[in-house]
Parts: sequence; structure tokens; C-alpha cells
Amino acid sequence: MNNPKTFQRIAWAATGFTLFVIVIGAWVRLTDAGLGCPDWPGCYGKISWPKAEQHVAQANEVWGHIREVEPGKAFREMFHRYIASGLGLLIAALAVLAWIRRRQPDQPVALPFVLLGLVLFQGALGMWTVTLLLKPAIVTAHLIGGMTTFALLLWLALKVTPRQQPPTLPARAQHGAVIAVLLILIIQLLLGGWVSTNYAALACTGFPGCSGHWWPPMDFAEGFRIWRGIGVDYEGGVLDPAARAAIHMSHRVWAVVVVIGFSWLLVRLWRAEDLRRWAVLIALALCVQIGVGIYNVTGGLPLANAVAHNGMAAVLLGLLLIVLDRTGIRPGE
Repeated sequence: MNNPKTFQRIAWAATGFTLFVIVIGAWVRLTDAGLGCPDWPGCYGKISWPKAEQHVAQANEVWGHIREVEPGKAFREMFHRYIASGLGLLIAALAVLAWIRRRQPDQPVALPFVLLGLVLFQGALGMWTVTLLLKPAIVTAHLIGGMTTFALLLWLALKVTPRQQPPTLPARAQHGAVIAVLLILIIQLLLGGWVSTNYAALACTGFPGCSGHWWPPMDFAEGFRIWRGIGVDYEGGVLDPAARAAIHMSHRVWAVVVVIGFSWLLVRLWRAEDLRRWAVLIALALCVQIGVGIYNVTGGLPLANAVAHNGMAAVLLGLLLIVLDRTGIRPGE
């Protein structure tokens, strides 16, 4: 238990598992399975989902007035809940180990407990996602909570993993630039989540224009109204085309800012020899993300492509955090 490598391994395993949970969550959302189970934490009153014809019929008798059973959607929703619960157990294990090792000078204690609180709050957001019928503010918060969990776990894993040498002076000079681009990326993640939860991904067809316009009719006030009525079923979205276009175009315009910010950062990273391989990886990931994003629009939002867009967003976030660690000084260095 006191072996620091045990904590490191669990931290890295939890980080990788979180990325898997994020991708599965995108798959659930993009296949319209977010309400595959109308209740929480069970599914149609059971710990599992109705599979056999008899069980489906019984569930429909009780729950059919709310939502009839679609076994495929119910499976996807429950699968996501099961793996999210597994992630919660990994984070709980980290918190327990951190407490056991709390007297070790190199052991983070606060962050594992912050993560434990965050994953419990994520569970509550998951419940409200169902009970509030996919309210965009709640679903977006759930998405950002997943990304935050991934980011904090990666940061924890980096901090407990020894590195061979501190960053060079040229690398340290890029620390502020990495923070600036990280903030730009966080804004884009928020906008991307808002696009997804308001079903605005195909509000604009064609690229680089939007449905035959360079600047289509848009309603920003309605598109960015955060809180709406209780009791509304938001599956499929409730906004009119102008509001959805405003959300979509905001994501596109900020993508230009993202590309400019990353390009500036990549030039700076190339100046530090020990950061060049990370610059190449970030450039590759950014190009893939741009291509996937464009094809989402031109290809009609193909499922695998849309899921990859979510996963690549997390990968870009992770790469920036790794470079942030590679450009910063740790205590004692």
C-alpha cells in the first residue's frame, strides 16, 4: 500500500479509463440513448435493462406512458452507467491510498479527494440528465465534468510520476503560452458541448459557408439562454434554426481562434528542442480534429466520426496538460 508505484499505476489506469468513459458517453449521446432508461440509477425499475420479450412487455406496462423500452438504447445507457461506476471505484481507491500515504512528503492528498467529490457530483449530474429530460445546461455540465475529471486525473498521474530532469530554460519560457492556449481550448470545449446538447451540429450544412450563407440568420439570445423550463423533453432539441445556427457558428468562429492560438504555440514549442516531439503530436492531433470536425458537417454527422471528434478534443486537452507539466517547475526541482 505504501509503494508509490501502486498509486501511480492506478492514477494512470484511471486516466485512460476516463478517456474511454468520455468516448462511450459521446456514443450514448449521439445515438440518442441518453434517455434509454427513464429512471435512475436503475433501468425501468431494475438493476439491469429489459432484454427478454417478457421483461420488455412488463416494463412497458409500468413505464410505457413515460417512455417505451428500446432495448438497444437501454443497454447503451446502462453500459455507460456501469463503466462510470467503475471509474468511481478507481478514484475512491486513489483517495483511500492517498489517505494511507498522507504522511509521505511526495504524496498528493487534496487532489484525490477533490476528484472523489467531483465524480460523486458527476453521478448527480448523470441522474439529473435523466430526470430533467436532457436539459442542455445539465448535459453540458455533465460533459465538462467528464473532461475536468480526465484533466485532473492526468495532472495527478503526471505529478506522481518522477521525471528524469526539470525543463530547460527554453521550455520554461513557454509555460505562459501553454496556459493561454489551454484557456482558449476550454472555451471551445464549452461551445462544443453546447452544440451537442442543443442538437446544433447540423444547423449549418456545407463548409466553409453555412447552408448557402457566409453569415446566416442567427438568434444568439435564444441560442445561448442557459436555463429553460422544467418538464420539457429536450431530446432532439427545442430551438429554432436561427438559434441553432448561432450556436453552431459560434463554435466555428472560435475554432478559428483555436487554430491561430495553437499555431502560435506550436511555433514557440519548436524553439525548445526538448518540446519538439510534443509540438509534432499536438500538430497532428489538431489536424485530425479539424478534418473530423469539417467532415461532421459535410458528411452529415456520421456516428464514428462524431464520437472521434469528442475523443480527439480530450486528446488535445491531455497533450496540452502534458506540455504544461513539461514546461513547469515542480517543488524541489
